[in-house]
Amino acid sequence: MNMMSRLLASAGMALLIHGCAEVSSPNVTGFDLVQTVNSSADEIKIPFKKYTLENGLTVVLHQDSSDPLVHVDVTYHVGSGREDIGKSGFAHFFEHMMFQGSENVADEQHFKLITEAGGTLNGTTNSDRTNYFETVPSNQLEKMLWLEADRMGFFLNAVTQEKFEVQRETVKNERAQRVDNQPYGLLNERVGEALFPEGHPYSWSTIGYIEDLNRATLNDLKKFFLRWYGPNNAVITVGGDFDEAQTLEWIKKYFGPIPKGAEVSDPIYTPVTLDENRYISLEDNIQLPLLYMAWPTVHLNHADEAPLDVLMSIMGSGKTSLLYKNLEKPGLAVQASAGHGCQELHCSFTLFALANPARVQNLAEMEDILRNSLEEFEERGVEDDDITRVKSQIISGMIYGLESVSGKVSQLASYETYRNNPNGIGEDIARYEGVTKAEVMRVYAKYVKDKPSVIMSIVPKGQSAMIAKPDSWQRYERTIPKDNETDDFDWSLPEDNFDRSVIPPSGPNPLVSVPDIYKGELANGVKLLGSLNSETPTTTINLNLEAGQNYEALDKVGLASLTAEMMNEATQKSSSEDLSNRLAKLGSSISFSSGNTRTSLYVRSLSKNLDETLSIAAEKLLFPKFDPDDFERVKANAIQGIKASKKQPEVLAAEAFNRKLFGDNNSFAYANAGTVETVSNLSLDDVKAFYKTYYTPQIAQIVAVSDLESEAMKQALSVFSKWEGKAVEPPTEQAFPELEGKVIYFLNKPGATQSEIRIGKRSLPFDATGEYFKSGLMNYTLGGAFNSRINLNLREDKGYTYGARSGFRGLKTRGTYIASAGVKPDATAASIIEFLKEIDFYYSEGITSSELEFTKNAIGQRDARAYETPRQKLGFLSRMQTYDLSPDFVKNQSEILANMTKTEIDALANKHLDSNEMIILVVGNKEIALPQLEALNIPVVEIDEDGQALK
Repeated sequence: MNMMSRLLASAGMALLIHGCAEVSSPNVTGFDLVQTVNSSADEIKIPFKKYTLENGLTVVLHQDSSDPLVHVDVTYHVGSGREDIGKSGFAHFFEHMMFQGSENVADEQHFKLITEAGGTLNGTTNSDRTNYFETVPSNQLEKMLWLEADRMGFFLNAVTQEKFEVQRETVKNERAQRVDNQPYGLLNERVGEALFPEGHPYSWSTIGYIEDLNRATLNDLKKFFLRWYGPNNAVITVGGDFDEAQTLEWIKKYFGPIPKGAEVSDPIYTPVTLDENRYISLEDNIQLPLLYMAWPTVHLNHADEAPLDVLMSIMGSGKTSLLYKNLEKPGLAVQASAGHGCQELHCSFTLFALANPARVQNLAEMEDILRNSLEEFEERGVEDDDITRVKSQIISGMIYGLESVSGKVSQLASYETYRNNPNGIGEDIARYEGVTKAEVMRVYAKYVKDKPSVIMSIVPKGQSAMIAKPDSWQRYERTIPKDNETDDFDWSLPEDNFDRSVIPPSGPNPLVSVPDIYKGELANGVKLLGSLNSETPTTTINLNLEAGQNYEALDKVGLASLTAEMMNEATQKSSSEDLSNRLAKLGSSISFSSGNTRTSLYVRSLSKNLDETLSIAAEKLLFPKFDPDDFERVKANAIQGIKASKKQPEVLAAEAFNRKLFGDNNSFAYANAGTVETVSNLSLDDVKAFYKTYYTPQIAQIVAVSDLESEAMKQALSVFSKWEGKAVEPPTEQAFPELEGKVIYFLNKPGATQSEIRIGKRSLPFDATGEYFKSGLMNYTLGGAFNSRINLNLREDKGYTYGARSGFRGLKTRGTYIASAGVKPDATAASIIEFLKEIDFYYSEGITSSELEFTKNAIGQRDARAYETPRQKLGFLSRMQTYDLSPDFVKNQSEILANMTKTEIDALANKHLDSNEMIILVVGNKEIALPQLEALNIPVVEIDEDGQALK
C-alpha cells in the first residue's frame, strides 16, 4: 500500500459518501454519457455522472439522499477576464441582470419563487466564470431547472432600459460599499493594474471601473449574452436527493431546445513578467499601514502551483510561519501572511503585512523584514513538517468541503469548468502528495528569488512619508478602443413543443425531521447535547461558557475578548508555534472567541484525530500560560484593531446605534473589542481574574456533531471532566435610556462614499414559540426576505443601495428591531423617507393575503435545508441548549406558522412597528448628507464617535 492509500485508509474514507447512491445509467435519449465515477473506500471521491446534450450543454449529476434537498449550479465559463477593453465590470453587471426576469419569469419572480419554495439562491462572478445556484427542498427541482433554462434561452426579450439602469445603480452601490467605502478596498485593483500589461484580462477588477459601467449600453448587454451564454459554454451540476432518469428528462425538456451558442475556446495563457520592481502607493482612510508584495508565477492547475503553495505555507500560514516569527510575534505587524492566489490565466505569490504604527515608523522597515524572511527561508530550507502540514491541511480541507451538497456541487462544477473533468479531487491530492523539498526550493528560485515584484504601500491620509519607496510606476491613461460593432442581433426565441410559460408544479413535500439528539453529562456536571452525522468522518464541537461582554465592568470593556485571545496563545506546556504545528498536521482547528453573552471554544477535527485534538483543546482550556510578552502583543494588536475599526462606517453605525439603545452604563452597549481607553488600562492580572472567575464548568455546556456514536463522543469529551471552578452570579443590567423617537442622530464620516442608515428601537427578547417568533414571521415580508417590501423599494426600484433589510434580534433578556442599509450619499434623505414609508404603511395596513401565503410557504419549507451541515446542526443544538428548548419546539413553530392569520400579523405590526418610537442614525459624509437630513421634518442631532451630542 502506497503512502496515499495508507493516508486515505486511515482517514476512514469509506464514510465520506454515506447517502450517495450508485445507480445504472438511465435510458434517456438525447444525452451522451461521458464519464461515471463511483464511490471508493480508499479514495476521496465525489460520485457523479457526466452527460452532454446535443446543444453542447454539460450535465453533472451527484446523488446524495442524506437530506431532502437539491443544489443546482449553472456555471458559465465567462468572467471579467473575457470582457472587452473599456467594458470592465460587465460580467458582474450581467450577473445582476440575470435575476431580473426572462421571457416567462416576471420581474422579481425568480427570487420570489425560490424563496417561497423554502430555498436560497445567489450568483457570483470572478475573473474566469459566473455561476448561478440555488438550494431548495428536493420537491422543487423541476421548477429550478425551468428557471435556469428560461434565463439561459429566453432572456433577451425581457430586458428593458429601466431594469438596466436600476441594476447599473445597484452595481455602483456595491462597488461603493465593498471597494470605495472600505479600508484597503482599492488594493487589488491597483495591484492588478501594475502587475499586468495594459489590456491583459486581469488588469482590471471584476467589479470594474465606474466610468466603464457608466459607458455600458443595453446593446452591450445583449451582445455579451449572445457571445457567452450559450449552453455549449455552460455546465449544470445537480446534487442531492433526486431521481436521475426524471432529472435528465427535465433537463432535456427545458434546456434541449436552446440552440448552441457562439463557439468558445479556452482562454490562452501567456506568462506575465516584470522587468523591474514596481513601487506604487495610496493614501487611504485607514489606521494600519499596509505593505503588499506580489510576484507573477504560473496559472491554475500548472505543475508548479502545488510547490508554490507549500512555499506560501512556510512563509506565511499560521504560527509556524516565518512571517509570524519575524513580524507578528515581535509585535511589528498586527497581521502578516503569504498567499498564492491562482486564476485560470495567472497566479501571484504574495507577502502582506499590516504594520503596527506604534512600532513601525516606515514601511521600508516592513519591506526589509519581508525580504530578509525570504532569505531566511533560503537558508532554512524545507523541513519534513512543512510538507506534512500542507498535505494534511489540503486533505482535511477537501473532506470538510464534502459536508454539504453545495460544497460537493461547487467542486464538481469548478473542476469541470477548468479541467473538463469533474473528478479533480484525486488529481489534486496526487499533485500535492508528489511535492518534494527540492521542488519547493526550485520554484522559489524560479519565481521569487531576486525577481521583480509589485510593491504597494497603503498609508493613512497625510502620511505619505511612510511609504516603502517613492512610486516607480504610474497608473496609465487607459486606451479605450472605439466600438464599431453594429447593433444587429441574429437571435430568435427557441422553439418548444410545450407551453414554457406554465410554472412547473412542486412535487410532494419532502419529509423533514430534526436531527436525532442525545444527551450526556461529564463527571463535573457539564451538560452535553449531541447529534450523529454519518455523512463525513468529521467532528465539530462548541464548548460554550455563558459569560462574555455582559460580565465586564464599564472600565474594563473588552476584557472578555482580550481573555479569549490570550486563550489562543501558549499554554504552560507548549508554545503557540508547537500547538499550531500539531493542529495543522492533524488537519484540525481550535479557537476561542468571545461575544456579547458567551465565550466559546470551537473544535473541528477529522474524527480519527479527535482524541489528539481534544487533548490539545483541554491543554489550552486548563493550562493557559498567560505569558506577559504574549499579553503585551495581543493587547497592542487589540488597540490597533479598535482604532482600525473606527475607519469602517458599518462598525461606527452599529456601535453608535447600540449605545443609543442601551445606554453608556451597560458594557454590552459597546463593541466587543472595547474602547482604546478601557483596553489600554487592562492588565494581565485582569485577564487572569476573568479566566479564574468565568472559565468554569459551572456555566459551561457542550454541543457536538460527529459521525462518532454517543458513547464514543462522551468518552472523547471526558478529557474535560477534571475541569473545576466555582458558581457564577448572573450579571445585572442598568436601566436603559428613554428613547426620543423620530430623531436623527448624525455621525460625520469625511469622504464616505455611502451613508449607513439604522432605524429602530429596543424590542423583544428571544423566545422560540412566543411573540418574538411570531414578530419575526410578521417582519419577513417587510424586510426579512430578498424580495421584501423594503429591499424591492430601495434596491430594485430606486437603485439607492446594494441591499436593505429589517429584523428582530433577541437575546435572553433584551432585543432590538432594526432596519438598515448602506445607501448612495445623495440619496440619504430619500432612503430614510422610503424606509419610513414602508414601515408606516405596514404598521397601519398590515400584510396582504398573498404575502401571508408567501411567508407560510417560504418559512414552512426552508427546514429542508436547515440541518444539513455539521455547523447547521451545531447551531440548532446551541439554540436548544441556550434557551432550554425541547426538540418539539420546531413542530410547535410549524403549527404556529400554519395557523397565523392576517389579523394576528396586522396586530403584531401595529404593536411593534410604530416609527414614532424609533430612532434614526446616519453615518456619512457631512457635506453631502447633512443638508438633506436637515431638510426633512425630523430633528437632527450631530454626535461624535462616542454617541455624545456635539455642541
